[in-house]
Amino acid sequence: MMIWFDMDGTIANLYGVENWLPMLRAYDPTPYANAVPMLRLSRLAYMIHKAQANGHEVGIISWLSKCSNNEYDATVTSAKYEWLRKHLPSVEFDEIHIVPYGLPKQNFKRSDDDILFDDEERNRTNWGDNAYTEKEIFEVLKSLA
Repeated sequence: MMIWFDMDGTIANLYGVENWLPMLRAYDPTPYANAVPMLRLSRLAYMIHKAQANGHEVGIISWLSKCSNNEYDATVTSAKYEWLRKHLPSVEFDEIHIVPYGLPKQNFKRSDDDILFDDEERNRTNWGDNAYTEKEIFEVLKSLA
């Protein structure tokens, strides 16, 4: 089973960065770099390690900015990878997909058992079973550890 995490609005508080939307529209990657964690990441890392020790794989599926061009996409991708290295340095993700805005996340689903944590209702609905909000992360991971 694969456990997937969205980043923006799920583990990284992109929307809490002051002036995040005008910055994204100006092709400024600062909000991606400066987003604070939305939960206690030391606990998340611990639970991810336990899930991986129990045979589960863990990955990231995160969208690029809606305001997009090739250069900005590359900068945003780098900022997201750096955010993960900075905030979850002990976690070795099995897969990381930083993809164009709106790409259906269910395209990455390998089995009906795969789990998605995502703040966006549309992504959870399209995923089907085993899709959860950011508020359910610890509860669901606890059941897997």
